[in-house]
Amino acid sequence: MAETMEAVEPGANEADFSGVDRARVIEALARVMPPGSLLYDQEDLRPYECDGLAAYRQVPMVVALPETEAQAAEILKACSELRVPVVARGAGTGLSGGALPHAHGVVLSLARFKQILRLDPVARLAVVQPGVRNLAISEAAARHGLYYAPDPSSQIACTIGGNVAENSGGVHCLKYGLTVHNVLRVRGLTMAGEVVEFGSHALDAPGYDLLALVHGSEGMLAVVTEVSVKLTPKPQLAQCVMASFDDVVTAGNAVAAVIAAGIIPAGLEMMDQPATAAVEQFVHAGYNLEAAAILLCESDGTPEEVSEEIERMRAVLEASGASEIRVSRDEAERLKFWAGRKAAFPAAGRLSADYYCMDGTIPRKRLGEMLKAIQGMETKYGLRCINVFHAGDGNMHPLILFDANVSGELDRAEEFGADILELSVALGGTITGEHGVGIEKINQMCSQFSVAERTTFFRVKAAFDPDGLLNPGKAIPTLNRCAEYGKLHVKNGQLPHPELERF
Repeated sequence: MAETMEAVEPGANEADFSGVDRARVIEALARVMPPGSLLYDQEDLRPYECDGLAAYRQVPMVVALPETEAQAAEILKACSELRVPVVARGAGTGLSGGALPHAHGVVLSLARFKQILRLDPVARLAVVQPGVRNLAISEAAARHGLYYAPDPSSQIACTIGGNVAENSGGVHCLKYGLTVHNVLRVRGLTMAGEVVEFGSHALDAPGYDLLALVHGSEGMLAVVTEVSVKLTPKPQLAQCVMASFDDVVTAGNAVAAVIAAGIIPAGLEMMDQPATAAVEQFVHAGYNLEAAAILLCESDGTPEEVSEEIERMRAVLEASGASEIRVSRDEAERLKFWAGRKAAFPAAGRLSADYYCMDGTIPRKRLGEMLKAIQGMETKYGLRCINVFHAGDGNMHPLILFDANVSGELDRAEEFGADILELSVALGGTITGEHGVGIEKINQMCSQFSVAERTTFFRVKAAFDPDGLLNPGKAIPTLNRCAEYGKLHVKNGQLPHPELERF
C-alpha cells in the first residue's frame, strides 16, 4: 500500500487509555523479559504498525517478543495491573486490521512460538505453538501420508494462532471445513495471565463448546499459546475440473446446481474474467481468457471415487451452460490451476498501485446477482474490481483496485467495499467469511446484528476480559458508534439497500 496513507486509531468504541505511563510500562516489562525481547524505539516499532490491511496504521507503544508461555503470562499480568491494552500478533497477514496496534498499548508478538511440539500419526494430530506456519504442519506430516486441511491463500506465511483468531478457511474448506472444524484443543492465557484450555484431544469435551467460541474471537478473549490440530490422510488422487461460462450469472447458478446435486467437491472456486486475465499473466495457469467466468471444481479420494464424481460434476456443469470443460491431466496441471487461484491477490498488485481485498459471504444462488451489482458499483465509484470466490460456500473476495496517491481514491475504495458488505447482508449473507471484522468491518456489524445481539457479544467478552484490555476497539461496535453510522448512511430517509430496513 502507498506510503501516503495516514495512521489511524480506532477510538470510537473503546476506553480512554491516553493516561498510560509509557516509561512505567517499559520498566515493568523489562523486569519480566529477557534482554532483546522488548522493543520501544521508533525504528523497531514501525514494522508492527499494521497487518495486511495497510490502509490502517498505528505505531504501538511497545512490542514484546516472549519465547515461553510463562513469559507471555508475566507480560499480561503486568499489563493487567497497569491497565495497559494488549494486542496479540501472529504473522500479521490478516486482512481486516485485527492486529492493528493500540497507540497506548503493547503488541504481544507470538513470532517466537514456532515449534511443532508433537506430531502423532497414529492419533492423527499435531500439537503446535501459535507461531508455526500453516503450511509447515503439512510439510512435517507429509512423510506419514497426512496433512493439515485448511489452506488459506497465505498458508506459506500465515500462522496457526492467527488462523484460530480469524477462523481461517481456504480453497478446500467446502469439503474439509474451516479452522474450527480441524482443531481439537486450544491452550491460551487470559488477560490476567491465567492458563485456560478449550476442547480436548477427545472427540468432545463436557460443558459449553468454548473451543468454537475462541475461534474467530480475534484476540479479544485470550492469547493463544498452543493448538492441537487434526491431521487428514492425503487422498490417493485429486483432479480439478475447469469449467468456462459465457455469463457470470450462469456460472453462479452452476455453483448452486453442483451443490444441489448432492456433490460436495474438495474445492469449488469462481473467478471472473478480469481476475483470470490478471492471474494468467502472472502464473500462466492455462485459463480460458474468453470466458466471462470460470469455475474450478476439485474431486479427491480413491481413483474410483474421483472418476465417478468428475463425471457427475461434468454432467451438472454441461446442463448448467458451461461453454468448455477441461479436466486436469496430471498433478502438475492440477497444481497449476490452483496456483492461479491462489495468486489472485499478488496478481492484483501487478495491475494497480493498491488494492482493497473484501470478504463477505452470500447464498450461493445469489452469486451472479452480486457480481452484476459489483459491476454497477465500478461505474458508481469509478474504480475497477476483480472477483474471486470460494463459490462453494458463497464466500467472495472482491479486489477493489485504486491508487492511494490519487486524492479521494482510498475513500472511494472504502465506500465501494462498504457497499458490497451492506449488500451482502441484504442478500441474506454476512459481512465476513474468514477474514474477520477487526477494524475494517466494525461499522457493518451495525447492519448485521441487533442491539441485543451486540450487547450479548460484549457480555461474552466481559466474562473473559472484564477490563476490556485485550484488543480493544475491534470487532464489536458500541451503540453510540452504530447510531453515528446510521446517521451517515441514511440518505433521503432511505437505507442503502431496502432489504436492510428489517434491521
